[in-house]
Amino acid sequence: MKIYTFYTLLFLMVFTPFLMQGQAVPDLLKTIPQNQLKLKGYVGKHTDLLMEKRILGQDYDHLVEPFRHKEEDNLWHMEFWGKWMLGAVAAWEYNHDAELMDHMSKSVTSIIETQLSNGYIGNYSPEHQLTSWDIWGRKYVLLGLLRYHDITKNKKALKAAKKSANYLLSQVGPGKVNIVVTGNYMGMASSSVLEPMMMLYNKTNDEKYLDFAKYIVAQWETPEGPQLISKALAGVHVADRFPQPERWYGPWNGQKAYEMMSCYNGLLELYKVTGTPDYLKAVEMTMQDIIDEEINITGSGSSFEGWYHGKEKQTTPTFNTMETCVTTTWMKVNYDLLRLTGKLKYADNIELTYYNALMASTQFGGAKILKYSPLQGSRGDGEKQCGMNINCCSANGPRGYMMLPRFAIMTAANEVYVNLYTDLSATFTLSSKNKIALEQKTSYPEGDKIQFTINPNKSEAFTIALRIPAWSTQNSLMVNGKKIDKVITPGTYAKITRQWKKGDQIELQLDLRGHLVHLNGFSALKRGPIVLARYSLFEDGFVDEGVRIQHKNNIVDLQISETKPEGVWLSFTAPIKLGTRKPTLTKVHFCDFGSAGNIWDDKTRYKVWLPETINVMKPE
Repeated sequence: MKIYTFYTLLFLMVFTPFLMQGQAVPDLLKTIPQNQLKLKGYVGKHTDLLMEKRILGQDYDHLVEPFRHKEEDNLWHMEFWGKWMLGAVAAWEYNHDAELMDHMSKSVTSIIETQLSNGYIGNYSPEHQLTSWDIWGRKYVLLGLLRYHDITKNKKALKAAKKSANYLLSQVGPGKVNIVVTGNYMGMASSSVLEPMMMLYNKTNDEKYLDFAKYIVAQWETPEGPQLISKALAGVHVADRFPQPERWYGPWNGQKAYEMMSCYNGLLELYKVTGTPDYLKAVEMTMQDIIDEEINITGSGSSFEGWYHGKEKQTTPTFNTMETCVTTTWMKVNYDLLRLTGKLKYADNIELTYYNALMASTQFGGAKILKYSPLQGSRGDGEKQCGMNINCCSANGPRGYMMLPRFAIMTAANEVYVNLYTDLSATFTLSSKNKIALEQKTSYPEGDKIQFTINPNKSEAFTIALRIPAWSTQNSLMVNGKKIDKVITPGTYAKITRQWKKGDQIELQLDLRGHLVHLNGFSALKRGPIVLARYSLFEDGFVDEGVRIQHKNNIVDLQISETKPEGVWLSFTAPIKLGTRKPTLTKVHFCDFGSAGNIWDDKTRYKVWLPETINVMKPE
């Protein structure tokens, strides 16, 4: 038996992934030009409101002001500008708004004016650089500058980004400061700079950025690092990777959800360049563990922004759950994996999170985004952070909304992938250069039918792939009024390949029956991708009382209701026996979780998980 020294084992652990390096891996699915797609209906209105109120309406100079003062020692002002810029770039790609471009350009000019001669863009004092949130903040500045460069090709923005990155490389790396001992959360906050480093490499082909990215990943696997690859491949749950820290918000919390997923975003970008199989495997295994152990019924998770085996515990009231930064970053990892792998489950995850956790974070009217979205109680404004009129989640939430048009319609060679079912119109070009116009008409997710009209410039054979959600077990599909007899399998894309001509139509019908979910002596209702909640504004009982929801094999007869209190989008009634005294059957109102509590009134109450009343005569 061969005996390895400690140093040999360390070398094998850290550098084997580099020795296994393969070829570059392109994305399987491509995003269509965003300004050639228009979301309509409720989803489109919601998106437009967010762009108007939270992106265009943001005082961008307020976000630049901290950079003019290099006095900080531990706070996170810097991230706000970068997060806003990422949302603004995505919004401009979608609507090409001239006023928004003016705001972005002025803010980029202002941020570059704060750059020091050594390249530093930030607000930390020289003696506190590399501590706390400094590198994390620099990451967001880099991301903002680089995404702005994507849409403008502005040379000054790229030059400033390179200068900032080069300054970081002069401070951190082999023989310098170890990146995983800087900042917070086992180095995950700082080392998430991996993503913009890969963006810089892809823009410049400068090997030093790729080398630095590889250095970061190698440092993850050292004893001081978060071991994001080895623990993922070993199947260690994200909530169990390190002991419970004595100081939750600090260096030793290895379960911090937002920062962990941000690192995996960067690892996917490194994988696409190197083709190292373990990188993708580590990300996919981690995301599956998060699905299995952490993501609750509404598509998000975390408590105090950390993983905690929350899926099983979601029926228990928990402090500070479902941070919007976690929600948005969860959507981004799923979007990146969808592009890369084409696996439908990632699209299902995005839909669930968007309609429920993300919508729940937003005040009716779109002006504000809150920090936490609990499964019961009430909703209200989060705190202002860093002495500014903003917090991390109100800065970050718009990024989640602006992912929706990017994921709605995607293409691959001679295929069209439809991921989002809502009123929309889109125009795009396939690999054959044939220009296709696609129109969707639907009231989904209230109604169960989606109608598509396809108008190619010229008649041509290509494939339209329609997402069949994993929850939709009864489906039908027609082309030009004729039913398609092929088996439609939940959790797959239904692919229709034929010679398409102008005016061809598809009708897809999905399964929007009500489903009852049981957990820990509680019940919850789902209808398609929508999670339902009792809501006190309906004034039909106490939201906390025991219930016996009537069902047949967990299928519930939900009826669409016209009763809609202020701020409610979708409303249904369900047959329920309420309370414990006189279990008389009655109809009780529910609304979509995203609407419940979104007027931000402390007097209102809502609840997703309802206590099940025990019936000893008919136990289940």
